[in-house]
Amino acid sequence: MPETMQQEKSPSPTIKERLLRLTRNENFALGVILAVLIVAFGVMTHGAFLTTTNIRSLLLRSSIRGIASVGQAFVMLSAGIDLSVGGVAILVSCLGASLMSESSRYAAHLPMPLGVLIMVLVGIGMGAGNGVMVSRFRMSPLIVTLAMWQITMGLAFQATKGGETVRYLPDSLAFFGKGSIGVVPVPIIIFVVVIVVAYLVLHHTSFGRFIYAIGGSEVSAILSGIKTRNIRFWVYAICGFCAGIAGVIQLSRIMAANLMALYGLEIDSIAAVVVGGVSLFGGRGSIIGVLLGVLILSVVGNGMNILGLTIYMQWIVKGAIILIAVSIDALRRR
Repeated sequence: MPETMQQEKSPSPTIKERLLRLTRNENFALGVILAVLIVAFGVMTHGAFLTTTNIRSLLLRSSIRGIASVGQAFVMLSAGIDLSVGGVAILVSCLGASLMSESSRYAAHLPMPLGVLIMVLVGIGMGAGNGVMVSRFRMSPLIVTLAMWQITMGLAFQATKGGETVRYLPDSLAFFGKGSIGVVPVPIIIFVVVIVVAYLVLHHTSFGRFIYAIGGSEVSAILSGIKTRNIRFWVYAICGFCAGIAGVIQLSRIMAANLMALYGLEIDSIAAVVVGGVSLFGGRGSIIGVLLGVLILSVVGNGMNILGLTIYMQWIVKGAIILIAVSIDALRRR
């Protein structure tokens, strides 16, 4: 009779092993960096950085960059890139302002709900345009989105009648940028909702798994039966939607629109996504990492403002952060 073989239970991991796994987690490292930066700027600014007013302002600014970064993350996880994010957000903001303005120079005077709906639809439309050219015509995402950025900036110039600042907007619009539900500002609530939905989509749906698969290897994804063209189209449409939401919040925060209000948002969104651990080559990263990347860049920018650093010095620091993040990504791939 053969001897009965009993399977030995694998021993449960020790506390040391659990801590080792935790420290190797990329998001844990980003969280530590964020905590160190908060403490450092709190000390260097003699507590000014840690005031309730400043933290609230920091989170409000993070909401706009963060929402745009979530859309950018969808694109970059599929091994694409969208340089038109800033242009789309500016166009949405300027077009919405011109449609809802009560100034005599603008004849539309649309009610606020209809104006906001048009703004979001324009964002989706511009993103879908990128998606069609990238997915159906196999055009380079870099060239397509750069061209779309030029187009949207030109359209925004026309919408503002030569680049003037558009004012006299309906008071009800301010709810999206200045309103609160309880003690929590509406922009932060919208940002949290976007983060939660994005997390669920990327990590708990087949659509999210397909995005990672395409970013990892498009050839393998095609051989697996994934409709890569459809997925690529939708990630750009999602990016346009997020840019549209960012444009709505920015417009309602300052209750005015001009060509410079969201200038550079595309670079900020790419930087936040890369710092958050999303690979430039696609297929790797998480939405939690993107959230941490957004907060890290916001903390750095806010802290440097309080310290009185010039905008040029801030550009140098942010550029160095991006280079470090890209270098780490390249070393990981090796």
